Amino acid sequence: MKIELKKFGAVLTSRPAGKEALAAFEPTLRRLNKKEDVIVDFDGVLVFSPSWGDEFLTPLLSRYKKGLKLINTSNISVIETVEMLEEVHGFKFNKIKI
Repeated sequence: MKIELKKFGAVLTSRPAGKEALAAFEPTLRRLNKKEDVIVDFDGVLVFSPSWGDEFLTPLLSRYKKGLKLINTSNISVIETVEMLEEVHGFKFNKIKI
């Protein structure tokens, strides 16, 4: 399953907005096959804050582990936020080059 973050906007900031985005996606996530990967697509995202990312990506990583994959992560805002989350939480995201 692919999650296109641009559906939530080009500027993704604030904890409440990240939490709300994940809550909006929960019904779809519950229907996933347990073996299906979750692909988070950053195409079209201009600003990606650590607070939004922590509320959205961290729970997904906890749930899907290696099945969570990030694509289109070349934007500097995305790069810095993902690296910060990895450093703070001590884990690595699976970033896929396409």
